[in-house]
Amino acid sequence: MKNLKQPLGALSTEVAELFDEIGPIWGTDINKHRDLVVAHYSPLVQQADNSGIEVRRDIAYGTTEREVLDVYRRASWQPGTKDVVMFFHGGAFLRGKKSFNGHIYDNVAYWFARQDIVAVNVEYRLAPEAPYPSGAEDVLRAFRWVQQNIAAWGGRADRIFLMGHSAGGSHVASALFDPAFDGIQSDEAAGAILVSARLFADTLPDNPNAPGVRAYFGEDPALYEQRSPMTHAANSNVPLLIAVAQYENPHLDRYGEVFYQRAQASARTALTRFVNLERHNHTSIVAHFNSGEETLGAAITAFMADA
Repeated sequence: MKNLKQPLGALSTEVAELFDEIGPIWGTDINKHRDLVVAHYSPLVQQADNSGIEVRRDIAYGTTEREVLDVYRRASWQPGTKDVVMFFHGGAFLRGKKSFNGHIYDNVAYWFARQDIVAVNVEYRLAPEAPYPSGAEDVLRAFRWVQQNIAAWGGRADRIFLMGHSAGGSHVASALFDPAFDGIQSDEAAGAILVSARLFADTLPDNPNAPGVRAYFGEDPALYEQRSPMTHAANSNVPLLIAVAQYENPHLDRYGEVFYQRAQASARTALTRFVNLERHNHTSIVAHFNSGEETLGAAITAFMADA
């Protein structure tokens, strides 16, 4: 386990101090605080030098409107030579897009492409129209598309890392760990990166996203434990990196740590790491990519190199 200390150098001193103020009260109004963080990071990521990166948007991997993905790469890359990161956005199971405002989430894919990694930014179906296990089904369906097609974009089909934030992290974890779902096998994926992921389905009174949990995992709490990735942390031997922020949506930091501990205590032999980003929150943990700060990105690329 590692704490990553960060001076938030990409932000002005004034904004960094503002984020320090809202951190301890993050959970009191996560939507307000999310919008504030997005508003301050969007101008920063717009300044990044993304020249030479080609983006092919809205490629269908399924049959519905939301089953689409974007691929980021450089034309100079030779076929089948680069690692691949697939990114699945958050949104409390009820909302979210692969491009939040034209900048956030795109920033994650651009950053990886700048590191000579093929980036795939994935959109998926939402609850309540698409309840459990549709999120994991979409992860699997997108993964199969990438396996079959990514070589032409420069990617290696045997070096695909799945990265999910928040609800997207839940779906990635289910696709890999849930034994009730015939998902992605340990030897198919190069690694899993779970960022501020909802790894346990709860509707506790202080969970502001409890409606999303009910909409996706169902109205019967008796089903939650069996449907939660947390319960199955020992079920996959895929290399695993879990990242949480110091200031999380209620309980997500604890769930990430417990998932890591259960994975470590199991018979797994694969690389397993846990990082906690000090001073960051549930949104800035992904919004800071391509902003001039590389805290989590550096931890991820080091993990990928070792996996």
